[in-house]
Amino acid sequence: MRLPQARPLPSTIDIRSDQFRRNRADMEEMLAVLDGLYRQAADGGGDRSHERLAARGKMPVRDRISLALDRDSPFLEISPLAAWGSDYTVGSGMVLGIGVIAGTECVMLANDPSVLGGAMTSFAVKKLMRALEIARHNRMPYIQFVESAGADLRGDPDPERSMRTNTTHFGESGRMFYEITELSKMRIPTMSVVFGSSTAGGAYQPGMSDYNIMIRDQSKVFLGGPPLVKMATGEDSDDETLGGAVMHTEISGLGDYLANDELDAIRLCREVVSHLNWRKLGPAPTMPADEPVHDAEDLLGMVSRDLRQPLDIREVIARVVDGSRFEEFKARYGTTMVCGWGSIHGYPVGVVGNNGAIFSQSAEKAAQFIQLCNQIDVPLVFLQNITGFMVGRDFEHSGIVKNGSLMINAMSNSTVPHITVIVGSSYGAGNYGMSGRGFNTRFTYLWPTAKIAVMGPKQMAGVMSIVERNKAQRQGTPFDEEADAQRAAFVEEWAEQQSLALYATSRVSDDGIIDPRDTRTVIGMSLSYCHNNTVQGAPNYGVFRP
Repeated sequence: MRLPQARPLPSTIDIRSDQFRRNRADMEEMLAVLDGLYRQAADGGGDRSHERLAARGKMPVRDRISLALDRDSPFLEISPLAAWGSDYTVGSGMVLGIGVIAGTECVMLANDPSVLGGAMTSFAVKKLMRALEIARHNRMPYIQFVESAGADLRGDPDPERSMRTNTTHFGESGRMFYEITELSKMRIPTMSVVFGSSTAGGAYQPGMSDYNIMIRDQSKVFLGGPPLVKMATGEDSDDETLGGAVMHTEISGLGDYLANDELDAIRLCREVVSHLNWRKLGPAPTMPADEPVHDAEDLLGMVSRDLRQPLDIREVIARVVDGSRFEEFKARYGTTMVCGWGSIHGYPVGVVGNNGAIFSQSAEKAAQFIQLCNQIDVPLVFLQNITGFMVGRDFEHSGIVKNGSLMINAMSNSTVPHITVIVGSSYGAGNYGMSGRGFNTRFTYLWPTAKIAVMGPKQMAGVMSIVERNKAQRQGTPFDEEADAQRAAFVEEWAEQQSLALYATSRVSDDGIIDPRDTRTVIGMSLSYCHNNTVQGAPNYGVFRP
């Protein structure tokens, strides 16, 4: 595969057109809203909380992370807008991301003590479990900055919903213990730097870690604090003698390193990472990593807010792959699916993108291409803008279910890394076929224009209207047209709001909304993370229906 010989993709985008200008203005408006939310997440519990922590000699959580990272190295934050639209603070009192420490890419998870004392909410637990998943799948050292008051016990105002939420929360928290231990079994190093309280279930975060760093007169680790011990046993004790840093490093043996203050703890963290002798198992970049020929600024005006404007996905590819070079596979067959080879920041990739609904031939082509990428150990990048698999009598006769299943079979059994970017629509089974989050995709990112749903809002409202009309006809009752119109309007509006990128990312269903101009950089960073592990395709597949 000699990609430098491939010709750069041409571009036909008219950046002076009215449509492009409208699209760009809409995108800039959405990005401005996101910037405000990112600032809100970074603010955590607000100025008063930070002032109170500073008075106790404690740094803001993002300062701790920044000091641990190598100078001028990037930090890719994951799910920064978790809990948006809920009763919890945006970000949910936890920072998750991937950064470089002592030359090693590490998954970093940090409680924000300015938010509920670092208590674990249901959203925070989702971020924690995602952190462990990233570390496991990509074979990356896992570092926790622990300072948590334990589980959030406030519950939900609705007793039934509260019981259901808390039960799920408890189960996921318990799974955390298993997965931290599993990382160690897989020879993936784990470390806890305890910046404050680590109580009850949270005590097992350092308890299950390979390395523990504790801070004198600041770290506290115990299953039950002094009040609980008093109530349970009648024993009087104080924080330090019960579970302080000195006790754990000198008596219990839970602590491995004793730091004098937070800066010293961060220094020790970097020292521990430096001795891990960490080596990536995947190959280094092998292709020229020159910038695309076409300007990434153009990506701002490509997608309409309402997604009805057609987009040639090659225009996106041309602004993401190295040198805009793209060797297209089966270009004249199954044309609503664009497949081909390129490279991103020097890493060879196979790209699968949508230029319309998935037809039988499109699915067949994608299945073959996915198998070919697995055969030569090349990661796959999926660019989603998909309304779903094509429906209708003629398409059923042409084998859309059979060939669609063939595509999903190939994608599900694929073992090379998958990275997915949803630029526009992601509806129904199209989300699955194009490597949605439920298919062990290594990383999933959204553009602000992304919409994710079982089907489009108009189609959902229309289907429900048809069902109700048929029901009335079967029962021989009159059909209320006015009520149907009101119901359809409500369903359409509800489905529209539930499908928005901001709603999806707030539920931790992806790894974050990115600026379209950063797509190439974010994919390149993700490919680097994936290459900590082996990049090896599936040796065989499940049964393909002929």
